[in-house]
Amino acid sequence: MTAPASTISRAPATRADFRADLGLAIGLFVGAVLSAALGSVAGFYGTDTVDIQWSLLYGAALTLPLALRRRFPEIIAIAVSLAFFIGMSFRIPEVYVGNIAVFIAFYTVGAWVDDRRRAVIVRALITVGMFLWLLITTFQAATAPTDDGLSREGVFSPFVAYMLIQFLVNVAFFGGAYYMGDRAYASALQRRALELRTAELEREREVTAAQAVALDRIKIARELHDVVAHHVSAMGVQAGAARAVIEKDPDAARTALAGVETSARSALHELRQLLETLRTPDGGSVEGSTLSLDDLGELVAHAQENGLPTTFTVVGDRWSVPDLVQVNLYRIAQEALTNARRHAGPDASADVRLRYERDGVELEVTNTGRVATVIRPGLGLVGMRERAAASGGELEAGPRPRGGFRVRVRVPVRSDGPSPVPEAAAPATADRVTVGEGSAL
Repeated sequence: MTAPASTISRAPATRADFRADLGLAIGLFVGAVLSAALGSVAGFYGTDTVDIQWSLLYGAALTLPLALRRRFPEIIAIAVSLAFFIGMSFRIPEVYVGNIAVFIAFYTVGAWVDDRRRAVIVRALITVGMFLWLLITTFQAATAPTDDGLSREGVFSPFVAYMLIQFLVNVAFFGGAYYMGDRAYASALQRRALELRTAELEREREVTAAQAVALDRIKIARELHDVVAHHVSAMGVQAGAARAVIEKDPDAARTALAGVETSARSALHELRQLLETLRTPDGGSVEGSTLSLDDLGELVAHAQENGLPTTFTVVGDRWSVPDLVQVNLYRIAQEALTNARRHAGPDASADVRLRYERDGVELEVTNTGRVATVIRPGLGLVGMRERAAASGGELEAGPRPRGGFRVRVRVPVRSDGPSPVPEAAAPATADRVTVGEGSAL
């Protein structure tokens, strides 16, 4: 999750930024030395000038600290401002590079200080100090007993106009530096937030891709378990029956072995359909491979043929159910019957009931027989719960008070109206009873 905007700080300066600052400081130092030398020759302050060594020292104090402006922006801004004040007070003939250095230092505070309150305070102190200095120098110039300089005659004398220009220039100078620094910091925060969001989206994409792969693996494992466990369980029962009667009743043994062959062919057919489904570009089911609730009759008949007496009851008028729900309910019934055949004992029987309600469909599979002392949730129960959850339903599985085991799943699905299914749709081999809606299970 991306951090709130108030907690995001701009990205730290890079080595390239520090190298650029060093180059800027050296370039401004050279410019300050040349400007001071030319200003001395031009006589900016007449004959009242300082020695060249003081100009060199002033230029160094004014510009070289800018090499560290991104590391210590507040300290550098105050140091450069003090150097500018001292240089102007001692009439060092350099008036251009100093303004540039102060502007850059002032701007840097706004652009690089993450503590915005401290950035405002530092810039406010520098601005107030500079304007107090300007007021003092203006007052001194206005009250100095001399006739040199601009005329002071009239309400709007040349002297007053010059002082107003000085104030307006300073307002534009510090106001522009303040605004540009804040805008630079805001832009840096936006870039930083975009970088963080991009990195977060990349992590989410990787997690989503990994989850998709994991879900596909779980889905494939569940499908393989449902197909293989059901048919292999039936093949084991049939093979055991054939071995038991192969010497006494060869015909019965051949019948049982034929059942093994049929189960093997069915398993291969369903595995082939599963593989074809996985090979389709969109991962959808291929034609003829989708199971439905209409196939529950054949599933019950298969359970009967493999030694598990099973009844099948449909409650209510049938209506259209989404394909995904039909497949999942079929597989849940298949797994429940497989578990009953494997664990309930030789004398067990099962009952499959499918109820169509106005706001959902419910499947219940119960069986008689023994129940394991300790119920361990194997892959079958896990797969049934996953299928129920994938359909938006809930599954209950556990021993019954009167013996045996019960699996019940209910999926809330809204009916668009009854869609009766002809009786011919039910296989003749299944015990199928249809009762009116509202009857007790």
